[in-house]
Amino acid sequence: MAADGMEVSAGGGGGGGNKQPQISMVGLFLACMVAGGVQYGWALQLSLLTPYVQTLGIPHALTSVMWLCGPIAGLLVQPCVGLYSDKCTSKLGRRRPFIFTGCIIICISVIVIGFSSDIGYALGDTTEDCKVYTGKRLHAALFFVMGFWLLDFSNNTVQGPARALMADLAGSHGPSTANAIFVSWMAIGNILGYSSGSTDKWHTWFPFLQTKACCEACANLKAAFLVSVVFLGLSTVVTMIFANEVPLDPAAAKQGEEGEPSGPFAVFKGMKNLPPGMPQVFIVTGLTWLSWFPFILFDTDWMGREMYHGRPDGSPTEVANYQEGVRQGAFGLLLNSIVLGVSSFLIEPMCRKLTAKVVWVMSSFLVCVAMAMVTVLSSWALGDIGGNVQDAAAVDKGLKSTALAIFVFLGFPFAVLCSVPFAVTAQLAASKGGGQGLCTGVLNISIVVPQMIIAVGSGPWDELFGKGNIPAFGVAAVFAFTAAIAGIIMLPKQPKTSFRSVSMGGGH
Repeated sequence: MAADGMEVSAGGGGGGGNKQPQISMVGLFLACMVAGGVQYGWALQLSLLTPYVQTLGIPHALTSVMWLCGPIAGLLVQPCVGLYSDKCTSKLGRRRPFIFTGCIIICISVIVIGFSSDIGYALGDTTEDCKVYTGKRLHAALFFVMGFWLLDFSNNTVQGPARALMADLAGSHGPSTANAIFVSWMAIGNILGYSSGSTDKWHTWFPFLQTKACCEACANLKAAFLVSVVFLGLSTVVTMIFANEVPLDPAAAKQGEEGEPSGPFAVFKGMKNLPPGMPQVFIVTGLTWLSWFPFILFDTDWMGREMYHGRPDGSPTEVANYQEGVRQGAFGLLLNSIVLGVSSFLIEPMCRKLTAKVVWVMSSFLVCVAMAMVTVLSSWALGDIGGNVQDAAAVDKGLKSTALAIFVFLGFPFAVLCSVPFAVTAQLAASKGGGQGLCTGVLNISIVVPQMIIAVGSGPWDELFGKGNIPAFGVAAVFAFTAAIAGIIMLPKQPKTSFRSVSMGGGH
């Protein structure tokens, strides 16, 4: 990115590109609105889809495999999109064609997910009413998984260009302002998404969405996703209007290709050029995300199963308890997002006072405590400790309140996770005089690989021990402790005054 006060080259800061005119603060804010639209859908996806897919007959142990799409898309799609958007010579600019196309595919995939039960019913999954039928719905599950994977790939198509767009347009406003706007839209999307996921009134507001194949919980999900389509469509139109990109000069694009590695795995070719300290950051980041993904993937399912004693495929009472737990989990994620937003403003002053290394290690210890608490709380709620289930029911309200408190507690360490590793990476790259893209690509690998490990391993672990989500959370506590110790030993020392907030895209 160009320095503050200078025009930004449409060629990504390199020479030979057309100059990007300065955009107003209001224009910059509106140009990033698509980030809020995408995050709205992400929030719904994280809070509702793991519970919902189990109502279609997919076993709990296999739901984690469904989440493999995210890391695979992050590993393959984002590098490809990033590579081609950097060199795109469309009249719409470099980023907007990918953002627009990705958002259209998101809308299609969300509609397929929302109507998967109806599609399966039409294809002969069952002729019974959804209120009495609890068996497998294979056609519905197939279309759900297809839509889910398409959603993840299209989300990754939009995310990278949206972050790069803010860097392209920031100009004299500076990277800190651009990052703050991006995070603000993410917070807005999270709050809207988790609020939508925590309500059970959608089917009463849109009764026509409830069918023989789609009962109340399904209709709630369908309505929430359709509203997200409307919001995403609005945010995409606003971004397309206000993000007035200057098209890249074809000659500059061709010149930029010379001598550069190409292809989706170009990041691997440049690993030998990593700055000192980056391999250690890579390892600690991987361990940190290993401690987070069990909670990220299964938090609402944990609330429905362990804390509310429900099952998505059980008796009507168990199903009702499960859905209530999922809604409360979504409410917990809403609270977590509020704390995340507030905490984001505290990260930079804390790192300046304590150093980024100390803040990172401290957050890992906090996650260790939280995951241990989740494990103990779950065992207590199920009667494994502290008495039987009946005894646990006597303190049921207190246990559920404690579970919500854990969501709130995790807001601060999640804010650290979303900023400090990227800031440390940006500083290491800057100390070498460049290589931001390479270092960010390597950091992305240290995020997607842990997600693959958790997605593949947590289901079999849970089935092996027969304890639902508890084994995954127990392992998460161990990983968090290991990440903290590794951080103390391995993370490079950096001066307190060097910290700068960066976006999750690694911008600097």
